[in-house]
Amino acid sequence: MSPVQAVRTVLRKYAVFSGRARRSEYWWFVLFNVIVSVVAVALDAVLFGTGEATSTSSAAAFTANPGPVSIVVGLALLLPGLGVAVRRLHDTNRRGWWLLLGLVPLVGPIVLIVFYALDSTAGDNRFGPNPKHVDDHVTA
Repeated sequence: MSPVQAVRTVLRKYAVFSGRARRSEYWWFVLFNVIVSVVAVALDAVLFGTGEATSTSSAAAFTANPGPVSIVVGLALLLPGLGVAVRRLHDTNRRGWWLLLGLVPLVGPIVLIVFYALDSTAGDNRFGPNPKHVDDHVTA
């Protein structure tokens, strides 16, 4: 799945929490989310002065606080991000409730990253057909 296809698929399924999502769909959307968030923070810093530059004798740093653009982008990407995360868990034959594991400090996010990186369950599972095979039949 190409990066553009992945982002389009996730945004088209804006608040869909059923079905399955391929690894490529999830990780391309994560990259898209990071890039858009960085651009939003930079726009906030330039347009609204939400950033703060600090300097010491050995290094310079820039701290950016969320501004209006970052907040709007974050809210706009929240549901698609949750949806693709739940569908990715479904692809590994886990319920979406496993997403709450991310609330456990340190260990929870690490376990979720491992789940997101695992390969799909072979064949159909209780959440639907394997998206790898569905996409292969559509493109063939």
